[in-house]
Amino acid sequence: MSTVDTLRWSVADTFVLAGRSLRHWRRQPELLLLSTAQPVLLVLLFTQVFGGAVATPGMRYVDWLVPGVLVQVVAWDSAKTAVGVAEDLASSTIERFRTLPMSAPAVLAGRTLADAGRNLFVVLAMLAAGTLVGLRTPGGPLATAGAVALTVAFGYALTWLFTYLGLRARGGEAALAAGILVVFPLMFASSALVPVETMPAWLRPLAAHQPLTAVIDAVRALMRGEPAAGAVASALAWTAAILALAVPLAVRRFRQVST
Repeated sequence: MSTVDTLRWSVADTFVLAGRSLRHWRRQPELLLLSTAQPVLLVLLFTQVFGGAVATPGMRYVDWLVPGVLVQVVAWDSAKTAVGVAEDLASSTIERFRTLPMSAPAVLAGRTLADAGRNLFVVLAMLAAGTLVGLRTPGGPLATAGAVALTVAFGYALTWLFTYLGLRARGGEAALAAGILVVFPLMFASSALVPVETMPAWLRPLAAHQPLTAVIDAVRALMRGEPAAGAVASALAWTAAILALAVPLAVRRFRQVST
């Protein structure tokens, strides 16, 4: 089989398996509803609870908050990939896939692609909720679409990282604990909820130079219509670096557990 045929075969298998995961959510609409309701509630509650307490010079708090929460929630939802992969591994679902004539990497790629589709749906729902509480996007529709695409792309990169963690974990609970350990420090030590400048001096360098802050700052600049080339380049660099690290690790680990 030629390289082109192999690639075509892998892409076709990826879409088949992504469709399988999406049908799983369609059969359980309450799962999709709850997964969407929680982020929307975060947007509504944070704007009302912190809106009068946090000073964000040059913009209203809702305009500061929503881009940060978008990236936070995508990061958290991406961590759930580790749980799903670990449960599939424990239940022998992946073992059954191995008996079928399909591309091995497509098993992982299909899962991560489906999770990216879910993240897109959640991001759009949060944007709608933000609009209801007064979010403004002076950057315009194209810049906002770019912000959404950047957020989902970053989430896609993270799903590969958490896929690797899920393949390393011994069960869903261990995978969840590993996901929390990775995500929580990045979520809250970032520019999502408050300006980095308001943090303690020892924490500022860590918060300013980590992937979530890079992506949040880029998304915020795009939505605000501010110069964003440097921030977007930094966000894309983090996204590419995570993919370059996580994809080979996940595929290699998958082959190890499948032998």
